[in-house]
Order: sequence, then C-alpha cells, then structure tokens
Amino acid sequence: MTEILFAGLPELEPGAVWLVGAGPGDPGLLTLHAANALRQADVIVHDALVNGECLKLAKPGATLEFAGKRGGKPSPKQRDISLRLVELARSGLRVLRLKGGDPFVFGRGGEEALTLVEHGIPFRIVPGITAGIGGLAYAGIPVTHREVNHAVTFLTGHDSSGVVPDRINWGGIAKGSPVIVMYMAMKHIGQIAANLIAAGRAPDEPVAFVCNAATADQEVLETTLSRAEADVAASGLEPPAIVVVGEVVRLRPSLDWRGALDGRKLVTGPLPDRSRNPA
Repeated sequence: MTEILFAGLPELEPGAVWLVGAGPGDPGLLTLHAANALRQADVIVHDALVNGECLKLAKPGATLEFAGKRGGKPSPKQRDISLRLVELARSGLRVLRLKGGDPFVFGRGGEEALTLVEHGIPFRIVPGITAGIGGLAYAGIPVTHREVNHAVTFLTGHDSSGVVPDRINWGGIAKGSPVIVMYMAMKHIGQIAANLIAAGRAPDEPVAFVCNAATADQEVLETTLSRAEADVAASGLEPPAIVVVGEVVRLRPSLDWRGALDGRKLVTGPLPDRSRNPA
C-alpha cells in the first residue's frame, strides 16, 4: 500500500528545502506530499504548532530541529531560521521545513522561500490545510454558507511588533466582509472587537474561539463581539486559537460533528427563517 501511495511522487533531493504545511493538527490532514517529505527528510525544522504525531512519520535517524515562534515568548528570529535552512541545505542534507497549517497563510513561508532564492537553494512549496478553514471545520463552523456569506476575510491579529496591525482597514472589513477569520487575535480581541463595533458591526454578533484546533485538546468558546474579551478572560483559554466573527457561528449547534461523536444532539434549522424576507 505504501508503494502505491507514494508512487510517482517527487524526490526530496540532497541540498534542497521543501516548505511544507502540516495542517491544523490532526495528522490525518497531512497531504501525501507532506507524508512523502517526512519519509525522506534528513532534517526536519518544525514549528511549535506542528502536532508531534506528525513527526512520528519521519524516517529513522532524521534530525528534528525545533524552530517554534510564539508571541510574547523567547523564540528564534525569523532571519535566523531562514538562514539555518540555507546552512542545512548547503551541507548536502534533505531539508524539510514543516509548518503548522499552510506555509503561505500567515506562516512566513514566503520570507523563507525568498531567502532560499537569494542563496540559490532549490525548494518546493507544499500547501497545507490552513487552520482558518480546517480548524473551523473541526469545530463545526463553515467559513462560507450560501444563506450567510459570499465573502470571507482572513487577517492576523498582530503584526511583527506584536500589536494590532494599523494597516488593516477595519471599517472596510466591517462593512464588506460578512465573515472574518482571525489568526493570532486572542490577545488583542478587546481592541479588535471595539474596532469592529465602532465600524458598525453589531455588538451581539456571534464570535467563536477555536483553541488547539483539530487536536484531542480542541476547545471552543462561543460568545459575541461585545462579550468576547470578558468571556475569553473568564474561560482561561489560551492560544493557539482561531477566531471567527459572523453568522456562520450560528451553524455550530447543527454541524458540531465532533461533539456529536461524544453524544451532543445536533439541531436542525439553526439559522433564522428568511423565507418571508428573502435577501
């Protein structure tokens, strides 16, 4: 079966770097390309958000190097990580840079790839399922639903200096995006919620926090924009978390398939009846 699964897939050549997304947590969400990279790599430089179960797929003798970055905690500088990839490749190793989610969705994969180009290192990009989609799906929250939204915005809750990005057009997003999915936003949710409410979003609009998405430790908090900061503080939940704002959160009582596995009774018709007042 293994030979069939990996037949025809590319070889990770010595001196090359593959930038690979490991998905939001569940090892079953790894792509075949990701599993193929794990079974070939001599050294795996991995993030903090990569599930340790994924690393068990590494070939015997592979070196694991931790290069996790967590906001507010001591962590390697991005430039140092990028140059480490160059150093490892130049030593003739098969290098796998394994990142949680997708390397090009708030994963700094573009920065690392540009450094590889700068130093003439061959590379491949292997997309992964980003937490803003896969993590929400594991919480029973779809990012799009025809009765709710025809657009969705993905944004980061803090910039490289650790504060809420001032280049985000909160007014434009509040008015133009029915569903907003935020990475790294839990710490600043009070300010973010205030920005959105000031720009016209309803204080009682549904919000969900999905922590440790797609893992055995997943926890979900449902609240509203006006209560988000207080409810998060009272819950004791901590990052990593995906935050979603919008009416799609109301679908969770019907679509929480993981909860159903534990006995939760799913309901029908979670959305208001709009048949009398069609959009």
